[in-house]
This record gives sequence, C-alpha cells and structure tokens, in this order.
Amino acid sequence: MQLVTTTADLAALCLRLAREPYVTVDTEFMRDRTYWPKLCLVQLAGEREAAAVDPLAPGIDLGPLLELMADERVLKVFHACRQDLEIFWLSMKGRVPKPIFDTQVAAMVCGFGEEVAYETLVQKVAKARLDKSFRFTDWSKRPLTEAQLRYALSDVTHLRVIYEQLASRIDAAGRRAWVEEELARIADPALFEQPPEEAWRRLKLRTRDPRFLAIVQKLAAWRERTAQARDLPRQRVLRDDLLLEIAAHKPRTVEELRGHERISLDRASLAAVVAAVNEALAIPASDLPELVEPSELPRGIGPLVDMLRLLLKICCEEADVAQRMVASTADLEAIAMDDEAPVPALSGWRRELFGEAALALKQGRIGLVVKDRRPAILSLANRG
Repeated sequence: MQLVTTTADLAALCLRLAREPYVTVDTEFMRDRTYWPKLCLVQLAGEREAAAVDPLAPGIDLGPLLELMADERVLKVFHACRQDLEIFWLSMKGRVPKPIFDTQVAAMVCGFGEEVAYETLVQKVAKARLDKSFRFTDWSKRPLTEAQLRYALSDVTHLRVIYEQLASRIDAAGRRAWVEEELARIADPALFEQPPEEAWRRLKLRTRDPRFLAIVQKLAAWRERTAQARDLPRQRVLRDDLLLEIAAHKPRTVEELRGHERISLDRASLAAVVAAVNEALAIPASDLPELVEPSELPRGIGPLVDMLRLLLKICCEEADVAQRMVASTADLEAIAMDDEAPVPALSGWRRELFGEAALALKQGRIGLVVKDRRPAILSLANRG
C-alpha cells in the first residue's frame, strides 16, 4: 500500500497523475470535535496507480495536491462530492477542484434512483464487495494499518470502474449535458460560503416575531464566529435550545444572564451575548428581519400538484432518471399555478423530458390512466 508522507513524494505522485485523463478522489476527515473538518487522508487513483496521502505527516506541504485539483486538464472523479469539495474549498482559498465528475449524480441519470450509495454502485457496477470493517474508524490516529489503507484505497480503485462504465452509459444515451448541468450547480464555490449573519436560518423557530428574530440572528452570528475562531462545533459554544431561551428572555445585563441556571458561559462570552442582545434590541422596527410566511396553495391546486407528481414519476421511470434531477415539489407547485414559472423543469432537457408533458396535462391535452395495471399517459388531442 502506497502511503505518501513527504512533500517530495507527493509532488512526484501528482506529476504522474497530472498525465492521466482522470483521477479518482476520496477523503477521510473528522469533524465531531471541531468546527472545521480535519483532513486526515486523501486517496487518489489514476488508471495505473493508487496512493493515499497523509495530510497529518510532519512537514508535508499539500501544495502539489492542490495544484492537481486545480489542473483543468485532469478530470477529478468523486462520489457524493459535497463534503470533499468543501474540504478542498477551504484549502484552495475559495476555489474548488475543476473539472469534476460525480458518480452519484451520474447514477441518477442512469436508472439507479435517488442519491445512490457508493456501496450499491460497487456491487452493481464494479461487481465487487466493500469491506465495512473500518467504516467508523478514527482516521486521525497514527500509525495507519495496512488494512486501513487497503480499505481507504478501495474507495478510489472501485471508483475507476464505476466512472468508466457510467460515463460510457451517459455518452451512449446522449446525457452528458444533463450531468454537467447538475455538476455546475453543486460545484459552485458560493455554496460553501457560510456568512455568520445567515446562520440563524438553520434554527427551528416557532415564532415569527421580528424582534425575537433579530436577537436570534445576532446570537447565531456571534456563535458562528466564535465556533470558527475556536474551531469548536456550534453546539459546544452554545446549544440551540439555550440560544433560543436567551432570545426569549432578552437579558440586558451580564447579571441578568447569569441568573439563568442553564446558561454556563465564560466571562467574555457572557459579555458578548449581552452585547448581541442589546444590539438587536436597538435595531429600528423598520430594519428588523422577517420570515416570509409560506404561501398557501389556492384551493383546487393541491390535486393538480398530485397529478403532476404522478406524471413526473411516470416520465422519470420511462427515462430511467431520478425524479430529484428533474423537478422538486416546489417546482411542481409553481408549474401548477403558472405555465411560465421560472423553474428548471420548464427549460432545457428537463422541459423535453417532463415540462412539456406537465403543461399538456394542465391544458387537458393529455390525461393519466391505468393501463395493464400501470399508470400511463393518454393523449386527448383528438377527443371531443
């Protein structure tokens, strides 16, 4: 098993991989005790070799690896790449690996359903089995065993077979543009930005009172910045339930905040929390944040949305495409109310696959029937 622990060996490996048409990539990281993901291992494989890179090795510089990730001549192949891209986005100062290919996305246009697991593709495409024994291992501990490295490298060696077969299927079906459109969306560097001022939107709120929301916003932003600075999970800084409790009680002094039995913060944090509350209380009423009430569907639209959902299922099953790739529930609701709704399902390949049929159903040009005990589409164009 090749484990790269020096900058020189990493540079040599990346130089060789840069000559390959594609490189399969996977990462192992820990995040249960930190805010930022702690990169523990990077697995790479080209057509002729596979290796694991140890980011925790003393003195190693990951510069050659990051250069490879940015090299647009080499395709980077991942499976379910969201977390891997975030890790590289942090190391690459706001950039992400480019170009990329995600086998989970590819599988969704090849008839494998929604968010197919890597293990499923290994079994069905690579015709192999994954060793599950190190699934929950602590990858930060050293030294790594041969068995651990063998397990880790299997994630990129099987991925070579999966990529080649899925890419071949996609090209044969003329669906490469479908995959690239989705990849452009999930690899947008803006998706990884985490403005502290927006952190409050992750909380489950039971009230829409603007003043309460303002306090929550200020407290959540303070917690986010503190978690980032201390590299601690948000809940270790201040639990969600306690944050909402503080917002409800609006303590204006440190003494008042200390009076809450469940609140246990250091002196600096107590002062910062009170400052955040007072800052929120000073915001003019006209500038307070709002949560927009979800609009209720007009009476009678619900059944139409249900019909569109069934139509979507029929169209996607016929095309062997995951429904999530084509339209969301919000898209269906928008289409139900507006023939020109600005949703992806009414443009490009999605319109061809489903959007046109959705409008035809709304306009009474097609109907849904049961044929041979299966839902089917019936043309009504020539009926009275």
